Amino acid sequence: MAQRRSYQSNRRHSSPRAAAAAPPPTPRPVKQPPKQYGKPFILLEDEKKNTFEFQGGSWVAYPRSVAECRIDCDVKELSQKVNRMTRYEVRLPIEG
Repeated sequence: MAQRRSYQSNRRHSSPRAAAAAPPPTPRPVKQPPKQYGKPFILLEDEKKNTFEFQGGSWVAYPRSVAECRIDCDVKELSQKVNRMTRYEVRLPIEG
């Protein structure tokens, strides 16, 4: 016949030092107002990371790269490619 195990408390009693050693709660970050962006425009980027903007019926070289635009602008990569160049929708932030 199987023996019955006697009851043993597996619960560990916490010491007062364990509660005092808890780190203080971290302060919540302050929410900043959402950024406002202007009207979107299209940029093309070729394999050499040159960027072009559509102006006046033709593609003109754009002074900033897509990587530079991602720092402060809202940049979305569009799915359709044009002549093996990647299209991006860029929105500049509104100052104010």
